[in-house]
Amino acid sequence: MSSQMDIHEILEHLPHRYPFLLIDRVLEVVPEKNIVALKNVTINEPFFPGHYPHHPVMPGVLIIEAMAQAAAILSFKTMGTKPTNDSVYYFVGIDEARFKRPVGPGDQVIFKVAIESSRRGIWKYVATAEVDGKVVAEAKLMATLRDK
Repeated sequence: MSSQMDIHEILEHLPHRYPFLLIDRVLEVVPEKNIVALKNVTINEPFFPGHYPHHPVMPGVLIIEAMAQAAAILSFKTMGTKPTNDSVYYFVGIDEARFKRPVGPGDQVIFKVAIESSRRGIWKYVATAEVDGKVVAEAKLMATLRDK
């Protein structure tokens, strides 16, 4: 079953808050399969004054983090649960990360994340970030849900 999520539902499925919440909307989520989410990048982002004042660029690590946040939403939707104060969803690995072009103010980044596997509590995903239909970053991600 495919569904969309607004910011209110996203906040129920992620423990992140400003300035670290990097998903603005979920366009589609199919539990056990994939998610398509977006971030509207504005000049008001807290990282732009320092990265870089003369040529604002969204840090690549934050693009990867946004992919991981989309993956977390997908996992929680797949498990039919939400984050609690008793557990933490840890990002445990990044492989084959590649950055194809910079992301800057005015870009709308579309994150596409698919579950590759889920075994013994380790989730593996394939993720891409696109702007205007062109891949700007890609990576394979791993995460796990653990009790505190």
